[in-house]
Order: sequence, then C-alpha cells, then structure tokens
Amino acid sequence: MATIASQVILHPLVSQSLKFGGTTLGRDKAYRAVQYFARFYAWYLLSKGQPTEAARWATLKAHLGTARKLMRLGKPLEHLQAALRASFASGPAIEQITTIGRQIGYFGYLSYDALVWAYTVKFITLAPETAKRIAKTSNRFWFAGVLFSIINGLFKATRLSRESRRLKSSRTWGEGDLGGEANRETSLGAIESARAAARKQFTIDLCDIWIPATGSELVNINEGTLGVLGLISSLMGFHAQWRTVNGQK
Repeated sequence: MATIASQVILHPLVSQSLKFGGTTLGRDKAYRAVQYFARFYAWYLLSKGQPTEAARWATLKAHLGTARKLMRLGKPLEHLQAALRASFASGPAIEQITTIGRQIGYFGYLSYDALVWAYTVKFITLAPETAKRIAKTSNRFWFAGVLFSIINGLFKATRLSRESRRLKSSRTWGEGDLGGEANRETSLGAIESARAAARKQFTIDLCDIWIPATGSELVNINEGTLGVLGLISSLMGFHAQWRTVNGQK
C-alpha cells in the first residue's frame, strides 16, 4: 500500500501539477477555467429549472472571480511597463501601435477592476450606480485591449505569412551554400513557430472579446455561451502556460 501511495504522490504528473500550481499565472489559468465552466453550468441548470443547484455554481463563479481580481492587483503597472517598452521597440509601426493600444487597454481594465474588487469585498463604499459604471468602464477597456490584440494579430499573421513565402521561394538546391540553407531553415522554423503562436492568441482573443462586449452592453450574449467561450480560451491559455512551465511534452 505504501508503495502504491508513493507511486501516486511522486508521479511525474503530480510533480508537474504542483510546479504549475506554484506559479501565479498557472493558478489563475486553472481558476479561470473552473470559473467559466461554473458560469456555463449555472446557466444550464437554471435553464433546466434547477435554481438551487444553479445558485451553488453561480456562487462558485462569483468567488473565483473575486479571488482572481485579488491576484491581479498590481498587474496594471506590468501592462504600463509593457506599453512603454513597446514604444521603444523597433518593428512595423502598425504592430507597435496596436501593441501599445493593447497594453494601455489592459492597464485601464485592470485598474478599474481593482476598484470593482475593493467594492465587492466592501473595502470601499460606492453608490450602486457608481459601482455599475466602474464595472462597465472596466469592461470597455478590456474590450479595447482585446480588439487591439486582434488587429495586431491580423497584421502580424499577414507579415509572417509574407516572410514565410519569401523564404520558401528563396530555397537553393544543391550543396553550394549549406550554411546559408541551414540559416534559412532556422529562420523558417522560427517564423512558423511565431505564426502558430499568433494563430493561438488570435483564437483566444476571438473567444474572449464577446465577454467584455457583453459587459459593456455592446452585444447581448447569454451566460451559457459566454461560459463556453471563456472555458475554451481558458483551456488554451492553461495549455500554453503548462508547456511554458513543464516543457513541450
């Protein structure tokens, strides 16, 4: 029995999970996935006429949302720094501008989100109308940040596709320039990796944008759909962070 317990406790997957959960971003990705599943499942139970069960999952969703807001305190400065670094970086102007716009959007979103958290835990007192207006403004900044990210992704994908075609068309046959061919293959591999990352981020953004769009009252999408969209983007982010922490396998 002790041997079996040791095999379970010391299993590589358990060690990888602990390593993943030891990072703030890893915990946030896990909490986000559960939060949006709870959002969907609460809607599903309510649609099936089970309000008591739905309330349990809605409460779980609300508490996870509050916990994630707490973990994000201080992150506005990270995005402000990222915007400043992007302004100094070289590269296509449109990609630079949209990157700055994305970071400023997330700075505004998380700054107002911190006020929403402080109101939720009753650390500050606000009139209900003021609290609603702050939450709406937070969602507008979030929407703007994701929109800039989508535009950035489109321009980046176009540029990378063009560079990939150029490198493929410049392929040299024979062994006259093995060093140049090796450099070309290395560059092509880097471009393909960047294209894959851009496609993944673009998909995440397309899922996420409907959440702040609904919170900003630009569209009206039901809780079940928002829960599914948020769950999909959360699982994609979870997978990316898992690979970052534990390697490619």
